[in-house]
Amino acid sequence: MSPTQPASPTGNETQEALLDRYADSLIPVFGRPQLVLERGDGPWVWDTDGKRYLDLVGGVAVNALGHNHPALVAAVSKQVAEMAHISNFFTSRAQVELAERILALAEAPDGSGVFFGNSGAEAIEAAIKLSRRTGRRHIVAAEGAFHGRTTGALALTHKAAYREPFAPLIPDVTHVPYNDADALRAAVTEETAAVFLEPVQGEAGAIVADAAYLRAAREITSAAGALLVIDEVQTGIGRTGDWFGHQESGIVPDAITVAKGLGGGLPIGALVTFGPDVTGLLTAGQHGSTFGGNPLVAAAALSVLTTIEADGILARVTAAGEHLASAVMALQHPDVVEVRGRGLLRAIVLTSDISAGVVAAAREAGFLVNPVAPNAVRLIPPLTITTDQLDLFVAALPDLITTAKERS
Repeated sequence: MSPTQPASPTGNETQEALLDRYADSLIPVFGRPQLVLERGDGPWVWDTDGKRYLDLVGGVAVNALGHNHPALVAAVSKQVAEMAHISNFFTSRAQVELAERILALAEAPDGSGVFFGNSGAEAIEAAIKLSRRTGRRHIVAAEGAFHGRTTGALALTHKAAYREPFAPLIPDVTHVPYNDADALRAAVTEETAAVFLEPVQGEAGAIVADAAYLRAAREITSAAGALLVIDEVQTGIGRTGDWFGHQESGIVPDAITVAKGLGGGLPIGALVTFGPDVTGLLTAGQHGSTFGGNPLVAAAALSVLTTIEADGILARVTAAGEHLASAVMALQHPDVVEVRGRGLLRAIVLTSDISAGVVAAAREAGFLVNPVAPNAVRLIPPLTITTDQLDLFVAALPDLITTAKERS
């Protein structure tokens, strides 16, 4: 079906009726969803009423190849027909090849390794356990950080509203200002097990770490004998225009966490350890996952990596991100302050707290975006999106801002 041809609603049930059923059957941790989506193609999705939207959220940076990409569909279809799951008592060719490919793309030295889980939070949990194997307990993370919702990851996440209802969390976690090397240096001691940092703080509004800051973090942690863990859950797999967001700075971390875009829509996460000394911290029986790295998700992830490489998508991400930022700023709109971020992880910063209104107006106009902060709208579209498609949103943005201001 052509991307411009709307899907026909299935049955007579309205979206409101389906959302009512949702409310009656799911734990309400996400509140009431905005839409009931039925299918997608490339950067487009359709709801159950047949309305089309340009998906600039991309499953929260997950749908790296967009929806219904033929390479991903073919890989998953082939693998599920052969073997979807085998547990980690055994392995598969796909799992081994995926681990090798990730290590190569991460430029990891000999003796490095990969642990597969099912999500970014699970990758962070594995990294926390890795840090405990140093014999130390203290962890340093950044203000504005988001590392996940499970209890270990939540202790590293900075937002009080996320953490406080579940306190006490794991102890000995210190949050320091992001991009402040002096504050980081003051916080890291010989009791520090690890420092966790994001190359771009996605949930804080696409705030980019200076390359010099990441290099300072590497120097500080090395001097203290602490691990440097780079959270690449949102920034990895080409999102910033590099395979991993930290690579622009030239550092070699002790570990990275990966998820989201890796599976192209299937649930996968990974902890990647750099070098034999770090890899050897976790030994047989000290961690595990029933579903992690099963043949189905490994085949999907291999198809994502192969497609990104074969189609030259990294360069396209860089060009598309720069085009988007330039096009938004060329509007010279009085309510737009700046466009933050790297690659296709971007936030349009506004002069007032109207992001929720802009998002609502955008949805009505056929665009899906995210109010990442009260004054910032985040765009994390498929890496395959074109500049012409991004320009559709840019052209609509002034009217969306006007609508939001009129309703505020």
